[in-house]
Amino acid sequence: MRMMLRITFPTEAGNRAIEDGSFPKLMQAALDKLQPEAAYFYANKGQRAAMLFFDMEDSSEIPGIVEPWFMALHAEIELQPVMNKDDLQKGLAAAMQAM
Repeated sequence: MRMMLRITFPTEAGNRAIEDGSFPKLMQAALDKLQPEAAYFYANKGQRAAMLFFDMEDSSEIPGIVEPWFMALHAEIELQPVMNKDDLQKGLAAAMQAM
């Protein structure tokens, strides 16, 4: 299932992680693990944030995905299923068949 992972973390925690070199390692580990189809980095309400879009096969993967962010950066996490244009078209076609 295609998922969106939004990571927002406090500025101070981000500053420490950048200064001590742990932030690039954490980000690279996440990118290597998730192999996102897209990754975006931005500021959200004065805090660093990232949005990653990736495929998740089973909900049991959630702790392994989010816990590193909670532990290292006290991050706020949002994880939710999302669709691209093709998914939406397929879903709408199925919905029309069900009517």
